[in-house]
Amino acid sequence: MSYSIHYFSIEVQRQIAALPSSLRARYIALSARMLMYGPHLGEPHTRALGNGLFELRLKASDGIARALYCLEVEQRIVVLHVFIKKSTKLPLKDIRLAASRMKEVRNAIS
Repeated sequence: MSYSIHYFSIEVQRQIAALPSSLRARYIALSARMLMYGPHLGEPHTRALGNGLFELRLKASDGIARALYCLEVEQRIVVLHVFIKKSTKLPLKDIRLAASRMKEVRNAIS
């Protein structure tokens, strides 16, 4: 069974479209792999953040970005938040935003 990628909102799709071209290309390449092989590509591409939240790690000549996502029923990957990373640690506000959105997605399903 193949996977599908969905987006929390149009804003998330805009965040992806606004990425610099090399990061956007990296996102497209890794998301294609996720569609084929599933959301757990392993490091350095993906990493579990805990409680069902994961990060897609994008690194290219234009910098570093992250796409935070969760996995839902029937092989559905939901991209919750995308941002350009500016520090060595993942910003807590971005993790909280993605966790809040994940909770909304899960409440809508149940």
